[in-house]
Amino acid sequence: MASGALVVIATPIGNLGDLSSRAIDALASADAIACEDTRRTRKLLSHAGVKAPALLVVNDHSEAGQVRAVLARLEAGERVAIVTDAGTPGISDPGERLVGAAAAAGLAVEVVPGPSAAIAALVVSGLPTGRFVFEGFLPRKGSGRTERLTALGREPRTAILYEAPHRVRRTVGDLVAALDPQRRVAVVRELTKLHEEVWRGTLEGAVEHLASSEPRGEYVIVLGGAAAPGEATDEDLGRALQARIDAGEDKKTATAAVAKELGVPKRRVYELATEL
Repeated sequence: MASGALVVIATPIGNLGDLSSRAIDALASADAIACEDTRRTRKLLSHAGVKAPALLVVNDHSEAGQVRAVLARLEAGERVAIVTDAGTPGISDPGERLVGAAAAAGLAVEVVPGPSAAIAALVVSGLPTGRFVFEGFLPRKGSGRTERLTALGREPRTAILYEAPHRVRRTVGDLVAALDPQRRVAVVRELTKLHEEVWRGTLEGAVEHLASSEPRGEYVIVLGGAAAPGEATDEDLGRALQARIDAGEDKKTATAAVAKELGVPKRRVYELATEL
C-alpha cells in the first residue's frame, strides 16, 4: 500500500475568515486529524462544513506518546492532518516532534500554509523584517531565562517573542532591566480579533503602556535588533529617524533618541535629519 502523508495545516489565530479553501479541502480529505483540543477542532470543522474524522489528541503532554500511533497510520496509507488550536503547528505548539519523526521515517510531509501570529506581528510591527529570529516563550525562571535575556541584549536581528497576559508585564520589565530601555519594540495582542491592538515605541514606554490597563489576550512582542556602537550605517540612521518622525516625533527629539539608541554622535544624526 502506498505511504500516506502527514499534512501540517495552519488554522485561524482569531478570525475564522482566514481559514483557506485549501485548508478546508485538506481537512475534509484527512483520514484522521491530530489536534490539541477536540472541542475546538470540532467547532472549526463545523464552521468549515467538514464532517469530523477520527480525532487524535496531540498536545504538549501527549505528542511524544502519539508519535508511534500516527506513524502507523501513515505507514498504512492514511492521510493524517495536524492542527493546533490556532496558527501554524510546530511554532511554540505541538507538531515539531511529529514532523521530525515522519521525516526521519521517510514518510511524506505536506504543508498547507496560513496564519502565524509571529509573522503577522512582525510585518505589522514597523520594525526591520529582512532578518529576524523567533524566540517563542522565554524560560519562566532561572539561568535559562537569564541567558536568553543576555543573548537578546546583543541580538542584531529583530526578535519575536510570545507571552501570556498574566506574565507580559514581568517579561517586558525584565527586558528593560537587561537591555537598552530605548530599544524599539512593538507590543501586539489579539491579532485578527475584535480587540486587536498594536502599540509601538520603546521598551521603557512599553512598561508604561502595559501599566495603563489590565493585559488581556495573547501577546506577541517584536523587539528591534541591537546595534553595536559606531557600527550603524547612514541607511540605518535614516530609517530609524524616518520611523520616529512618521510616528509624530519632531526632528530634535528623534535625533536625540536615534543617537542614543544606535550609539552614534548626535551631530552625525542631526546632519542626516536636516536632509529628511
